[in-house]
Formats: sequence, structure tokens, C-alpha cells
Amino acid sequence: MNHWTKLLNWHRMQKNGKVQQEKAQAQGEEKNKEEQEKVNWKEWVIDPSGEFYYGWLQVMIFPVIYNWVIIIFRACFYEVQRTYLAVWLILDYISDLIYVADIVVQVHTGFLEQGILVKDQLSLKKRYLRTSRFLWDMASLLPTDLLYLKLGIHTPLLRVNRFLRSPRMSESLDRMETRTAYPNIFRIAKLMILIFILIHWNACIYFSLSSYIGFGTDNWVYPNISNPELASPRHQYFYSFWFSTLILTTVGDTPQPSCEPEYLFMIADLLIAVLVFASVVGNVSNVIMNLQNRDNMFFPNHELVKSYLHSRKISKELHNRVNGWYQHLHINKKITRENEILQQLPVTLQTAIAVSVHLPTLSKVTIFQNCESSLLEELVLKLTPQVYSPGEYVCRKGDVGHEMYIIKEGKLAVVADDGVTQFAVLGEGNFFGEISILNIKGNKSGNRRTANIRSIGHSDLFSLSKEDLTDTLSEFPAAKRLLEEKGRQILTKMGMLEKMDEDEEKKEKTEDKVTRMESSLESLQTKLARLMAELESSAQKMIRRVENLEMQTEGWEGIVAEGAWSETEGEERARELGDGEGEKEEEPEGERGVGDGGEEEEEEGKEKK
Repeated sequence: MNHWTKLLNWHRMQKNGKVQQEKAQAQGEEKNKEEQEKVNWKEWVIDPSGEFYYGWLQVMIFPVIYNWVIIIFRACFYEVQRTYLAVWLILDYISDLIYVADIVVQVHTGFLEQGILVKDQLSLKKRYLRTSRFLWDMASLLPTDLLYLKLGIHTPLLRVNRFLRSPRMSESLDRMETRTAYPNIFRIAKLMILIFILIHWNACIYFSLSSYIGFGTDNWVYPNISNPELASPRHQYFYSFWFSTLILTTVGDTPQPSCEPEYLFMIADLLIAVLVFASVVGNVSNVIMNLQNRDNMFFPNHELVKSYLHSRKISKELHNRVNGWYQHLHINKKITRENEILQQLPVTLQTAIAVSVHLPTLSKVTIFQNCESSLLEELVLKLTPQVYSPGEYVCRKGDVGHEMYIIKEGKLAVVADDGVTQFAVLGEGNFFGEISILNIKGNKSGNRRTANIRSIGHSDLFSLSKEDLTDTLSEFPAAKRLLEEKGRQILTKMGMLEKMDEDEEKKEKTEDKVTRMESSLESLQTKLARLMAELESSAQKMIRRVENLEMQTEGWEGIVAEGAWSETEGEERARELGDGEGEKEEEPEGERGVGDGGEEEEEEGKEKK
């Protein structure tokens, strides 16, 4: 019983421990979530290429357009200003709050320095405060509304300084143009918005000029507003907008001006109309040219091919086949010039796009399923898309094979020489022609095609040339051996592989070893050459340093000699003043006795004295 009670207690303790661990994990996750939700506003930095900044620029479009459209509208159409005064004041101060928030956003917006996003708050503030943009932003927020106390609240032109924030709208439109999938349509829409604002301003100025001259004084100005229908603010604005559109688009007959202000207004509008017409025509022509260039880049030039067929008097049947091929490309948006289009990007982005588009198809090929991912990435960039029409032969039996094919979409039939009998049907993900480009030793067919392949319908294929495959496999020897082994297995099943003797196999193995040794030897030679070059460069550097040291120590020899001479003179004088015994000098040549040498030195000393 004690044993069982101990087991039960141990089991309960384990359960309680697990429960406590789970509770602790749950509490830790909740704390992490709370910490993630809390934002440290003091260290808040906005990435200028991020989604938040892009979204904020889109928000800034609304207050800028509001000020550009509504301020002049309220200043010229008095009834609208008086009737909806509360609405205008609320919208005015909402736009001002957005302007203030925009300054906060710009203060916390980072910038790139040597490719790295700067997140230091002091650096961000200094950079923004020292720019001219800060001055314009502050000028746009000057409290000119305080002049309402003196000039009256119905003077919205006091807020014209809000127009100084217009660069934010242009920045937002530029960002949107780079991100949209339809840039040509966006350019046309942006142009139409700018033309609408121009016509709106012109209509407001026209109505204000009519009020200055007098409503109904002639046919050119706005009619007399004594009529209740003409006194409606809606009718006033629509009439003015229509009249302004007639002038700026030079469409329809406009009344003849009769006084100087009217003539000046018409002259200015006609000059602006010329610029508007030129900008519209230029933008539309650019859009059309961009569309044509895009089509020419995506699809082959059909007009050029058709003119060639007509000039050479090609048969109608072949002519129809060519037209059907072009029609299939355009209807189904088949792009056959992907490599040329992607050349606009760096290699890394080319690889990423090609991998996302074509790697699923390439990975279905059995001979590439166990290969390295880096090999597949190299091969993806070298795939060439091809489109075949119904009944068209992709390859014929006996032809020399220069490329292999991978079926992306469509059905292909393996047919007999008569072109009718079908042996098999190949579908999506199947491949053929790989044996003829692998150069497998013992292949009875050599590099010749072993079957007739014909497209049943419209088929999309990828072709991989022999040169591209060999160049890629030269950098991946393990993958090369794997592909060759798979190719031998396929040829063995087909009965197309010649049996080789053991001696020949040994020769092949030795040849493989020799090739490996040669490749390793070449790599070692290159490494040795690099080491020799580095050694030579270091030796030259050492020689230069020694020469510099010798040049620096050339003036030191005289100084050392003078110092040595002065020391010997002092010693001799000390000896003379002392006991008169000089030091014996050692003679380098000959062997002499001690006494003889001493006597000769004494005699020489006496003679000198």
C-alpha cells in the first residue's frame, strides 16, 4: 500500500508541476504580448520606405486638396461661406491637426546613412529642423486665423498659407505611381485631377470677376442673380465651372468680352489653355508609347513578321499558323521574353523572381528532385520559355539534341514516324531530351533524339540548352554524377546503354579520378599563385620600409662619429693628467709579444711628446 500511495503522490506532483509550467508559459506569453503592444513613443522611428509612412502620405492628400479646393471656393461664393460656416470651421481645424501630426511624423522619420536607417532621435530632429521643409511646414501652420477678430470670420483667404504644404501631396502621388500596378492609368488620373483643380480655380475667379463687374451687365459675365433660379449657389458654381471649361478647352463659342478686365481674363485663360492642351496631348502620347513599348517587350513584333510574310509571299496555311501563334500569345498573355525583361533588375532579384515563378515546375522534374537548391536556382535563370502550336513537332527522331524540354502547360504526344500512332502522352511536369545533352558514355544513340514529340494543343515549354547545363554542372560535380547515374538508369530501362567491361569501367573511374585531380591541381595552382603574389608584394613592402629607414638614418652617422671622437679625446686627456699610462691598442694583423708591443708604443709616445 505504501508503494502505491507513493506512486499516486508522485503522479499528482507531476500533474501539478505540468499545470504550473503551463500557467507560467501562458503568463509569459501574455507579458510578451503586452510588451509588444506597448510602443515607446520616445524611441519611435518611422521607416520612410515602410507601409506606415506610405499610408500617412495618402492621408496627407485629403487636407492638402481640401485647402486647395475649398478656400478659393468659400472666398468667391459668399453664400456657401455664410450658409455652412460651422462645417467649414470644423474641417479647417481638422486639417490643421493633421498638419501638426505631419510635423510629428516627419520629426520621427528616419533617414539612410551609408545604407543604414538612422534611429537616433537627436540626429532625426537636427536633420529635420535644419531643412527648408521645416520652415515651410511652420509657415503653413502660422495662426493667421487670429486675423478673423479684426477682418471678420468670413475672410477664408487668410488661410492661404496652408497651400505651402503642397509638396507632401506631390510626394504622395509619386510614391503611389511607383507602387501601383497600372502606372499609365494613374498618370492620366493625376493629370485629370490637376486639370479639375485648375478649372475649379478659374471658375471661382470668373464668378468673383462677374461680381466685381456686375451680374448681368453683359453676355460675358454671370447673369443677373435677381432670378431665384440663378441665385442658387449650386447653379452659380455649375455655370461658372461650365464657362471655365469652355474657355480652357477651347470647345464651343464663348461670348465676346466687352471691357478690359474681361479681355485680360480671356487672354490669360487662352494662354493657360494652350499649356493645358499641350500637357494633355503630351501625357496621353507618353501613355500610348509606354503601352506600345510594353507590348513590344512582352510579345514579338507581329506587324514586322506579317510584312515579311507578305513580301516573301508565304503560303496562306503557314501564314495562318503564324497568326494563330501570335493570337494565342496575346489572348492568354504568354510572355516569351522573360529573360530580357528581368535584365532590368539585379541578379539577386532576377533569381528571386525566377524562383517564385518557375521553381515549382522545375522541382517536378525527377532528375532534379534530389539536387541542391543552389543548382536549381542557377538553372532557373537559364530556362527559356517556348510556345508550340497544335500539331507542331518539338523534336524529331534522329535529330541532334541541343536542349532538353520541361512541360509547363499543355499536352504532347510521343508519336511514330507516320505522325499518327501515339505511344504516350506527356503532361505538365514531364520532361524529355535530357539524355541527349548529358553526354552519357555508352549511349547507343549518341546525342540523337530517340523519339518524335508533337504538340497536341497549344503547349508551353521550358528549354534548357546543353551549354547552360554543362556550365552549371561544372560547379556542382556531385549533382553531375547524380544526373548521369539517373540517365544511365533510364537508358538501361530503354535498352539503349551499352554494357562496358570491367577494364573500361576501371578506366572510366581512373579518368574521373584524373579529372578530379586535374581540377584540384588547377585550384591549388591558383592558390599557390595567389600566395606567391602576396609574398612578393609583402617582400616589396619590406624593401620599401628598409629603404625608408636607411634614408631616415643617413644623417645619424656624422652625429654618432662626432660623439665617439669627443669621448676618446676626453679619455686621452684624463690619462695625460693622470699616471700618464695609455691604453694598449690591439693590432689586427700579426702576432707580437707583449713586451715588444709595449716598448714600441712607449717609444712612439716619447717621440710625439
